[in-house]
Amino acid sequence: MKKFIITTAISACIAIGFTGAAFADAGNSPTLKRIADRGYVTIGHRETSVPFSYIGDAHEPIGYSIDICLNIVQAIKTELGNDKLTVKYVPVTGQTRIPLIANGTIDLECGSTTNNLTRQKQVSYLSTTFITGTKIASKNGSGITEIEDLEGKIIGMSAGTTNEKALKAAIAEKGIDVKIVTVKDHSQGWLALSTDRIDAYGSDDVLLYGLISKSKNPEAYQVTGRFLSFDPYAIMVPRNDSTFERLGRIVMSDLMRSGGMETIYNKWFAPGPTNINMALSDRLKGAFDTQAYPH
Repeated sequence: MKKFIITTAISACIAIGFTGAAFADAGNSPTLKRIADRGYVTIGHRETSVPFSYIGDAHEPIGYSIDICLNIVQAIKTELGNDKLTVKYVPVTGQTRIPLIANGTIDLECGSTTNNLTRQKQVSYLSTTFITGTKIASKNGSGITEIEDLEGKIIGMSAGTTNEKALKAAIAEKGIDVKIVTVKDHSQGWLALSTDRIDAYGSDDVLLYGLISKSKNPEAYQVTGRFLSFDPYAIMVPRNDSTFERLGRIVMSDLMRSGGMETIYNKWFAPGPTNINMALSDRLKGAFDTQAYPH
């Protein structure tokens, strides 16, 4: 797995009007101290969470979540008074992302992670950036429209995700006789589906649409079924560091208030480089408006 180190002088980042004066108590933040000592911000990223966080054509992490995090990096540079801070990218999976935040290996996790109360025992979250839920992808003509149609079939799911929990709970509740295959990440699951080693792959609907948009034959796949979970995405940050968390929330509130967040969203979703073409929903727009906290 490759690690990428890039400078954070990124012209695509949106100006957010952040001032270091807002954080006179930065010395109380263990995360900011760690960043200052290292000389770089460590971002955990997913490799195939299209279009949130994935490897682009230039072999570097790109995506909706990455762009948001780069705005936070700009604020960190301002706060620490160090324009020479760089970014170190560390790939994470559903199973490694929380431990790597908890042990200080990464400072921000910028992927497609659901904010839930159980995870908050180990990590903290910034504002909600996306709202989705668990659905099922399969090949057209498979006869699979709902989870009940998996009787006697094989379904894949990514280990350590809320989707895994939701799918297993639904299968148990309905008493469905289905073989479950857990995979390390979305790319592994999608490969299994495309090569007919599994009949269906369960994940958040937006990630399934993203995988389809990057596949060789998008017309061959479908996303079906009712939502089996409700999943608000948010960027993970270290727990028990209110100063660093507040810094991130100020950045995101300013983006949401100024329209910058909607601009980033449209860049990746309307239609976005993978032609995922998901217009900003009223629910998510309302979440942006609600979280645009005043100064």
